[in-house]
Amino acid sequence: MYQSKIDPDALAEDPSEREIVSGSMPIAALSGDDVPPIYWRALDRHARWPTQTHDFLTALPPLLTGQRTRIVHVRRDRRLTGLVPLCRDEGYFARWRLAGVRELSEPGDIASASDADAAGLAQVLRHLGRPLALDRVSADSSFLPALRAAMRGRGWVVVRPAMPCPVITLDDSWRDPEAKFNSGRRSDFRRAMRKASGFGAVQMETLSPDLSTFDALFDEAVAVEHRSWKQEAGTSILACQRREAFFRRFLRSAAADGRARISFLRIDGVAVAMQLALLWKGRYWLFKIGHDAAFDKCSPGTLLMLHCLRDAAESGLQSFELLGVAEPWIARFWTREQRDCVHVRTYPANLRGGVALAQDAFRWFRENAVRRRK
Repeated sequence: MYQSKIDPDALAEDPSEREIVSGSMPIAALSGDDVPPIYWRALDRHARWPTQTHDFLTALPPLLTGQRTRIVHVRRDRRLTGLVPLCRDEGYFARWRLAGVRELSEPGDIASASDADAAGLAQVLRHLGRPLALDRVSADSSFLPALRAAMRGRGWVVVRPAMPCPVITLDDSWRDPEAKFNSGRRSDFRRAMRKASGFGAVQMETLSPDLSTFDALFDEAVAVEHRSWKQEAGTSILACQRREAFFRRFLRSAAADGRARISFLRIDGVAVAMQLALLWKGRYWLFKIGHDAAFDKCSPGTLLMLHCLRDAAESGLQSFELLGVAEPWIARFWTREQRDCVHVRTYPANLRGGVALAQDAFRWFRENAVRRRK
C-alpha cells in the first residue's frame, strides 16, 4: 500500500480532486518499516491535540496489550489525509473506542485534512458494524457532522457533554504569575515559599532533555509523583508498568526533537515536585504533575506551577494546557477557561447496536435518578 521512496512534492499537492482510498491496520504497524513516518507526520499539522499525533499513536501499543487495535485511515494517492485510532476488548458485543482515552483520561479527536476526508472516515466507521465510543472529543469537531450524516438511516448518534480541559491563555502579564492573583493568594504563595525554605535551599528548574539525559530525568520525575497520594490511589505512572512504558516512549519521542519539558522543585538538591510536559504548536501541554507528600505543608506543586507558568510566558508560548479534566480546585485556583469536550456514541441498526443502546439508556436513567435524589 505504501511506497518506501518518498516524493516531498507529492505530499504538498492539493488532493481535493483525487479519489479517497480507505483502509485500516493494527496500531503497532505504525512503527513498521512499511509505513514511512513522513506519511503519518504530515497529518500532525491538522491535529488539535498532541494525543492525535504520530508520536502519541506509536507509543500506544504497550498500553493496549490484550486489546484489538486498528488505525482507520483515508488517503489520496500516497498522502494520508485522515485517521482515527481504535481499540476494543474481545467479545461479540465489544465496542470500538478511541484508543488511549480510557487508559489515560486525555482528550482526543479525529484528524482529517478536509471535510471530504472526515466524511470518508465516517463512512468507514459506519461499516464497522459495531457501536463506537469516542470519549472527550472536541465539542466543535468537524468530524461530528460527518459522522451524523454517515449514520443517517443506518443507526443513531448520541452526543453528550464531557469533562472539559482547563487552559490558561498566556500573555506578557504571566511573566509575573503571582501578580495575577489577589493579595490573599499572594500571601499564601509567600508563606509556602517560607515553609519550603525552612526545609532547605529551594531551586526550581525546567529542563529540555535530549535522548542522552531523558531517561534519568524521567525516572527521577516519576519517582517523585509516586511519593504522592497517587501511589495509594493507583494512578501514578509507576503504579502501572504499561502506563510507564507509554509515557517513557511518548515523551522520549518529544525529547528527540527538543520538545519535552521536565520541571522540578528541589530542596537541598532533592526533587520534591515535578511536571512532565511537552511543547507543541506553540503551547505548553501538561501531562503529569506530582509532589512528595512529605512536603505537603509547603505546597511544592503550587510553587512549581508558578515557575512553569512564568517560564512558558517568557518563552512566548500561546497557552498553558492543563489537559486532564477541569476539576473544581483548578477552576477555583488557576483558571476558569476551558476547552469543551463531548462523548460520542454510535449505535448501528443491528443487534450489537441495539444492545449497546439499551445498556447506555439504563445507565443514563440510573445516573439521572441518583442526581435527582441528591
